[in-house]
Amino acid sequence: MGLLSNLDLVNECDNFPYYSDDPDKFKVLWNEYYHFYLEGCGACLGYMTSSVAEQMPLTPHWRLDKLNRRLIFQPRDDLGNPVTDLDARSRILAHYLQDVRERRIFGVLDGWRNELYPIYGPKRELLLSMERSATPLFGVVTYGVHMTGYVMTGEGMKIWAPRRALTKQTYPGMMDNTVAGGLSTGEKPFECLIRECEEEASLPADLVRAAARACGTLTYFHVRDARAGGETGLCQPECQYIYDLKMPPDVIPKPGDDEAIDFQLLTVDEVRQAMAEGRFKPNCAHLLLEFLVRHGFLTAENEPDYIEIVARFHRRLEFPTP
Repeated sequence: MGLLSNLDLVNECDNFPYYSDDPDKFKVLWNEYYHFYLEGCGACLGYMTSSVAEQMPLTPHWRLDKLNRRLIFQPRDDLGNPVTDLDARSRILAHYLQDVRERRIFGVLDGWRNELYPIYGPKRELLLSMERSATPLFGVVTYGVHMTGYVMTGEGMKIWAPRRALTKQTYPGMMDNTVAGGLSTGEKPFECLIRECEEEASLPADLVRAAARACGTLTYFHVRDARAGGETGLCQPECQYIYDLKMPPDVIPKPGDDEAIDFQLLTVDEVRQAMAEGRFKPNCAHLLLEFLVRHGFLTAENEPDYIEIVARFHRRLEFPTP
């Protein structure tokens, strides 16, 4: 395989098709998906592959509408009445997913995390909390924080890049952003960042609080391949809260858990080469392109696809967000 262009890297991450590119092709693909709904909420919450939707065990809490291609979560109490309480809905969902996991219907649930991710409605209200590893099955929007830690040296900027552990279910051995992690229900982005910095890179909270800078968000719609672990073709729309951290030369990130093998301090050119060779996890390469644009390394003068690339950093997602 040859080197990947910067636009190739964008297309690898933000790879769910755009209607405007080919309306006919988009409609055919879109009609192959089921839409995930919560009873009483009029908004589609995610796209599911037909194979996943049709394998979901049906209980009184679920209804498969093949005609309109919808899988509808309709939580009921012991008397068969609709459940409207958030916590009760989420408990019913948790028990159901635990049963699905024990029955080993979907490989993606082998990566069970015991972490709850939020699902929002059209009024920005929290509708459900769902086990993290199950979210790709339902194609719901997930949220995370990604931070690029860099050092200014006599040779110019250098970036700290970890390598993911070989034992990870998702993208084992690939390169990652300095710190990255998922946003759990009820967690604020900056507090999530502080926790992840400590857990993944052994970075002190006082340094992160003082020096980390919020740089907006990155949104994309990814369709998972075999590297993500479990079933392929699953929809993964995501919103990442982006941070930069200018680090003192004497602060060395170290793995604080089993997420990373090690950290490497790389020049910008070395990072770009690794990206072109496909060594970075797709969404991490996407985020690093945004970093390179903001810091003036990637410009309209040196990148022929500059306008397209920059536009793709902020995809409008077709599902409710907070």
